[in-house]
Amino acid sequence: MKEQQVIYYTDELNEEFSTFKTTPRAIDASYDYDDSSFGKKVRRFFCYRIVMYPFAYLYTKLVFHRKVVGADLLKPYRKQGIFLFGNHTQPMGDALMQACLTYPRLNYVIIHPNNLNVPVFGKMVPALGGLPIPDGVSAYRNFRNAIEKRIRRGNPVVIYPEAHIWPYYTHIRPFAETSFAYPVQMKAPTFCFVNTYKDRGKGRRPQIVTYIKGPFFPDENLTAKEQRKQLRDLVYNQMVQLSQHSDVEYVKYIKKETDKGDSNG
Repeated sequence: MKEQQVIYYTDELNEEFSTFKTTPRAIDASYDYDDSSFGKKVRRFFCYRIVMYPFAYLYTKLVFHRKVVGADLLKPYRKQGIFLFGNHTQPMGDALMQACLTYPRLNYVIIHPNNLNVPVFGKMVPALGGLPIPDGVSAYRNFRNAIEKRIRRGNPVVIYPEAHIWPYYTHIRPFAETSFAYPVQMKAPTFCFVNTYKDRGKGRRPQIVTYIKGPFFPDENLTAKEQRKQLRDLVYNQMVQLSQHSDVEYVKYIKKETDKGDSNG
């Protein structure tokens, strides 16, 4: 049986356990989020339909024996833009699995600029729907406009609110309400999905079962700030419930004691 890997952590909000390390490129006001030109549409079609989806489908089936529960909840909204919030537990798998969630609809995903430097796929990331997070206020307007354009066009937008990758983590880490401003401002339906891990026997990589729930809508009688928090809490609580479907810890995470809390320190 494979010996269980143990990872020690101190900060659920900010620690990153992806093995891919690089210096991200700067995403400033000059970054071009537009994808409306004929050339970009052709590139998008080729990269997403011909390359990404077949590879993603085979990878998730052969490596993780992945199954999706609740995909039918998305069908009534297949002609309008939606937001999907998910847990972040696979360095490459998350990029591939989200592409299969809404197929044949082309979706977009908010990403860290590090993804633009990934070997082989990095240069394809924009064509695959990656929307890199900007560095500062000067670039934010273009970023927000790009998200709204996709939503108004009827595309799904995927967000990983935990932000950092914790491989095979079976719980939901705390996350901020910041990104929930988008569905509130754009009045778009919100869904969540959670990749859970199922035991496949000794020495075998666990199966991933993805659960989808939604849609969620905030109370429009509340202020925008209150709606953002309410929507975040609705999604977070549902994701916590869905995460309980996991029945194996392929990687065990243990929180370190700080000096203040360590009686031996």
